[in-house]
Amino acid sequence: MTKAWWKEAVVYQVYWRSFYDTDGDGYGDLEGVIRKLDYIRELGADVIWLNPCYGSPDVDNGYDISDYRSVMAKAGTMETLERLLQEVHARGMKLIMDLVVNHTSDRHPWFEESRSSKEHPKRDYYIWRKEPNNWRSYFTPSTWEYDERTGEYYFHSFAVEQPDLNWENPKVREEIYDMMRFWLDKGIDGFRMDVINLLAKQAGFPDAEHPENISYLGNNPGIHEYLQEMHDQVLKHYDIFTVGEIPFVTPEDGVLYVGEGRKELHTLFHFEVCDYMAHWDMPKFKDIQKRWYVGMWGKGWNSQFLNNHDHTRLVTRFGNDGRYRVESAKCFATLLHTLPGMPYVYQGEEIGMTGVRFGSIDDYNDIAMKNKYKEEVAKGRDPEEVFESLLHLSRDNSRTPMQWDGTENAGFSSGTPWIKVNPNYKEINVSEALADPDSVFYYYKRLIELRKHNEVMVYGSYEPILENDLQIYAYSRVLGEEQWLVVLNISDRPAACNLPVSMSGRAREMILTNASGQPHEGDELRLSPYEARIYRMK
Repeated sequence: MTKAWWKEAVVYQVYWRSFYDTDGDGYGDLEGVIRKLDYIRELGADVIWLNPCYGSPDVDNGYDISDYRSVMAKAGTMETLERLLQEVHARGMKLIMDLVVNHTSDRHPWFEESRSSKEHPKRDYYIWRKEPNNWRSYFTPSTWEYDERTGEYYFHSFAVEQPDLNWENPKVREEIYDMMRFWLDKGIDGFRMDVINLLAKQAGFPDAEHPENISYLGNNPGIHEYLQEMHDQVLKHYDIFTVGEIPFVTPEDGVLYVGEGRKELHTLFHFEVCDYMAHWDMPKFKDIQKRWYVGMWGKGWNSQFLNNHDHTRLVTRFGNDGRYRVESAKCFATLLHTLPGMPYVYQGEEIGMTGVRFGSIDDYNDIAMKNKYKEEVAKGRDPEEVFESLLHLSRDNSRTPMQWDGTENAGFSSGTPWIKVNPNYKEINVSEALADPDSVFYYYKRLIELRKHNEVMVYGSYEPILENDLQIYAYSRVLGEEQWLVVLNISDRPAACNLPVSMSGRAREMILTNASGQPHEGDELRLSPYEARIYRMK
């Protein structure tokens, strides 16, 4: 297996609008990221992934871009971004930015020109049809929006304000490649590529037999040719790291995107966990990890994440955000950093921040949630029932402001935050975490340090153990003569297990545990709720 700096990295995701506000307008900003860089470095992360900060009307929190070569006023200025990049590099870290090229804002000059006339040279920068088909988008009941100016429909995989670019047009592709060079020449270290497998569309846009299954939006013929062209035209000329957001993908598909000889992307996010596992499901999770390991190991690189700006915080969704919040946060941190692949830490995860429950749909900003609420209520469903059904997986669960301390607004802003702060900020915040040597923060820091100094965590093979156990997740990582054993009780009940014959009677050294007191040793292991252990086998 070839080694690479990015395979050994830990990525910290900065959702800047909720990170730290320095000018009191209620939005986090790039200056706020600069001021908190030492905090990220203290944690030990190598790479910062910065969510979109380009020029945008901000309908979908920056994922509707109107100017790829500017910085939106809420975030700061180009000078601030350039200074951020310098400060990141001065600390020995790297910075990757979101690449959002499946769609633009409907206020992008390209689209304004495209919709102005059927004869305009940029008409086919986007996708137009006289009649819609029956596909639905991520955010609306249809992927098509009628435009009265020219009497045709344009295609949008997301909100109506986010028309999809027509990647069949070589002029569009060259515009995008030139924009990518613009940012790479500034010195950024790579891209997180938003829904990159949606670029190619099904030829002819046939009606779907099951339109509610929107997998027809992705992985269509032509996508690999686009990515190979992107690699040839742009990516291969820079020492960078790329990660593709790739929904609707299997391990077999995944190798086509990130296979080491394919010349497309370095690594990917798949969503078998975060999109298709609303609550913790041990058998399902074990199966997902095994299939992706078998399908990818030695061929391409995977990513490990359990929450991000689009998914509910992990202690609320998969763990226990009450009595066992700290234990479950540490348990899942152990899982995240010891499974094969690159770990991603989403801001606040490292202090065990929880999801939120606001009282009204009016308190939420998530366009996907609000559109779904409106759609379901229009069908005659009870509004309160609809509201309750949407709370658990609302994207706003992970978008509340970073909780820095116990002062007003959690120390995030001196103004009124763009979204409400989680009420538990006085108990859960960075200041408290840094003052407590047994905090979730320091546990994450120890895991990251272990990864930096033990290649078995990066390049070691993965062997699941006790595969049918519904409480315990156990596996070994092996590299040469080094063998580590990871044992996790992912439940709120005590658990016990016997080590397999191949490990029974062997001496082992405890490397890390989240348990208080002396763990029970012997060939039978007894674990308290959400207890995690990492052993080095002698």
